Amino acid sequence: MKAKKAFLKRFKVTKNGKILRRVAGQNHYRSKKTGAAKRKGRKMVLVSKSEIKRLRRYLQLKV
Repeated sequence: MKAKKAFLKRFKVTKNGKILRRVAGQNHYRSKKTGAAKRKGRKMVLVSKSEIKRLRRYLQLKV
């Protein structure tokens, strides 16, 4: 089974197998956000534990 290409573009897998994603709400309407919120939005964050199992199946990673 092939890996879903859309997921490969949106997520990054670390060396230890953790899955990172972009922070939501950073594409537009940024002028009303505070500077701290904009800076926090630049970093990747960990995916929640409840979603990891589903994403691993899409990314074709061993669980």
